[in-house]
Amino acid sequence: MNYKKDKRIILSLDAGGTNFVFNAIRGGEELLKPIILSAKGDNLENILKTIIKGFEEAQKQISENISAISFCFPGPADYEKGIIGDLQNLPTFRGGVALKAMLENHFHIPVFINNDGDLFAYGEAIAGFLPQINSLLKENGNEKQYKNLLGVTFGTGFGGGIVINRQLFIGDNSAMGEINRISNNFYPQTSSEDSLSIRAIMRVFAKESKIDIKDCPSPKEIFEIGEKKIKGNRLAAIKAFDEFALVAGNILADAATLLDSLIVIGGGLSGAYPLFLQKAVNEMNKEYTTLEGYTIPRLEIIAFNLENEQGLSEFMKDNSRKIKVPFSDKTINYDPVKSIGVGISRLGTSKAVSVGAYCFALSQLDG
Repeated sequence: MNYKKDKRIILSLDAGGTNFVFNAIRGGEELLKPIILSAKGDNLENILKTIIKGFEEAQKQISENISAISFCFPGPADYEKGIIGDLQNLPTFRGGVALKAMLENHFHIPVFINNDGDLFAYGEAIAGFLPQINSLLKENGNEKQYKNLLGVTFGTGFGGGIVINRQLFIGDNSAMGEINRISNNFYPQTSSEDSLSIRAIMRVFAKESKIDIKDCPSPKEIFEIGEKKIKGNRLAAIKAFDEFALVAGNILADAATLLDSLIVIGGGLSGAYPLFLQKAVNEMNKEYTTLEGYTIPRLEIIAFNLENEQGLSEFMKDNSRKIKVPFSDKTINYDPVKSIGVGISRLGTSKAVSVGAYCFALSQLDG
């Protein structure tokens, strides 16, 4: 998909619990200064009118034909029908709100709604991590090419999205990629999100530092403490990201057994990858000990840290060899090494979501 040369304009919305941010996109690039409206309201009708108002203002500023509206919105939701369920950050949404149908009735153009994890993964699959890694493989003489991608975001919460054969996987109940619901190996009574979020980093740092969480530095500062960039309790900072890494590695390993795909990481905590990524990949590559006493790899595939020079080099290596076709004088290439790579967003999370929303709309418009 050569989305950069596409001239169609898509209206977009970044829906947060505090603000709604509207824009218009062409060729994957924002055309307007963001239109920011408050997401707060005492009743549903006022919030819905705010959403309509934001898109109307974006449409007015563009003064050109708009092909569709495409944006991410928090779930739970039936994204295919565009019905939003009971939202934690927007409590006035209760019992099901037909947001897609409302906007289509008002603007008379197609409307597409997904969650941010899905659009992040799709953006990185179309224009970021997936094509870049495939390009690097070609440059290194490796004929291996990847078509699938798991995108995960670590930030205020923990989310995910799945791309299969370069198509966004929707799921039968719009519950695809809800990776945050996988159980937590550190705290089995809760979900993995309790250890893979901003609040988790702060909670562990505060506990190890024996301080009130109200006095806790930000995750960015905790990372900088761990990297010796600023002063602070470095052992507590490392402990916070160690726990994060072990839970992340466990979750990504579980996902990799099903998806067998590249994995790209985004979100506000992704910039701290020097403190957690290699440890998470090491966790993915751990061994099981069977009841008979021998060991087997946790994964049938090997995971490589693509942000590590050695890991990237090993991942790019062509391990194929020619083997004979039985009862024939022919040979065929065979690569016995099954591998996946784990790395950080190439577009940046916000840009990836924007590109994902734009490209998803184009793919649906083109059938």
